[in-house]
Amino acid sequence: MAVTAMESMVRSFASGHPADAARALEGLEPAEAAAILKRLPRRTAGGVTERLSPEWAGAILMRLGPDETRALLSGLPPRQAAAILQHLEDAMREATLSGLRPEQAKGIQSLLHYPPDTAGGMMDPRITSIRVDLTVGEAIAALRRAPRHTLYYLYVTDRDGKLVGVLNMRELLLASPRDPIAPMVRREVVTIPATLPRDEITSLIQQRRFVALPVVDSEGYLLGVVKPDEILEALQQEAFGDLQKMVGAGHDERALSPVSMVVRKRLPWLYVNLATAFVAAAVVGLFESTIERVTALAVLLPVVAGQGGNTGAQSLAVVMRGIALRELVPGTTRRLLLKECVGALINGAAVAIGTGAAVLLWDGRAGLVLVIGLAMVVNMAAAGLAGAAIPLVLRALGRDPAQSASIFLTTVTDVVGFAAFLGFAVLFMPLLV
Repeated sequence: MAVTAMESMVRSFASGHPADAARALEGLEPAEAAAILKRLPRRTAGGVTERLSPEWAGAILMRLGPDETRALLSGLPPRQAAAILQHLEDAMREATLSGLRPEQAKGIQSLLHYPPDTAGGMMDPRITSIRVDLTVGEAIAALRRAPRHTLYYLYVTDRDGKLVGVLNMRELLLASPRDPIAPMVRREVVTIPATLPRDEITSLIQQRRFVALPVVDSEGYLLGVVKPDEILEALQQEAFGDLQKMVGAGHDERALSPVSMVVRKRLPWLYVNLATAFVAAAVVGLFESTIERVTALAVLLPVVAGQGGNTGAQSLAVVMRGIALRELVPGTTRRLLLKECVGALINGAAVAIGTGAAVLLWDGRAGLVLVIGLAMVVNMAAAGLAGAAIPLVLRALGRDPAQSASIFLTTVTDVVGFAAFLGFAVLFMPLLV
């Protein structure tokens, strides 16, 4: 589609449907998207920028320069602005921040101090708190002056900004205006440190249904709040990204991403997959003479490998879910591996019976039934173990457990499946010839 036609479509969606306009821009090369974004009205462009993925927004804004970037980010919530700034080059980031209003720059920089997948990197620093030494009347007046989007719970701090507790709105409104609020403050409040990882925040959210969770630093100063809906949205995006990474696609790739991104993200892993395919082919090559003597083996090879691949994918999906939801507590690894291996072994025996019956009807040789049955059991058991072990090994090595795990799994199931099937064929050759 020509850029002019795409620009027309983006303009038509930008005002009423900025999310759709953002998805359309993500389907273009960054330079083309930047040119269209620059020609949109400033207010409209800001709404579209807010709905771009941070990676794409950073790539597009790098083509616009610090002045245009500053103008677009100035209208965004601090969290979105910080997420985009993390994808800009250092010089561009500093130039953009230097021209923002001091209070806005301070809020964004407070987010940039922390990794994006921690409470500090995901919090909203715009929050209204009440000093503990106020009276009821003064506290109500302070709340009336506060912007509505900064009110979650009635957090109470001391003069230095350290979190003291929370107030009950009903108690505050029913109290006398001259009463101090200190006796009404509930001192036991659930807080999260700014360095807490996102997956631990998720566990806490699942246990306690809060509208927001206050974020504090190591000394107890109130920094901001984390909203559960934003955490869940981030986890959803991460889950989709993990699914893509498991098969060698980029985690930030979209359905309409440009061809350049498709090639850049996928091609390296396709070469890895090609190399592993040659390994599997080499295993088959070792048994070339065996296949020449019993040509039925070549027909049945994909059956053994395919069932192993499916079994391994099942184990891989379950283990990835356990890692994402923090179900795998310390000490459960051995139990998990044993469970997956035994389960795959039993399933392998059941599938081997069905496969053997089909092969008997097709070929009629009992020896071939024995060979494919044994190979099926061995390969499916190995696949179940590999599907569980690969993400655990990647995590233990400090790597992303989702990163192309299915490519490594396919290598294991193909190599083991081919070696087992053809190896048993050599062992029982008198029954096949």
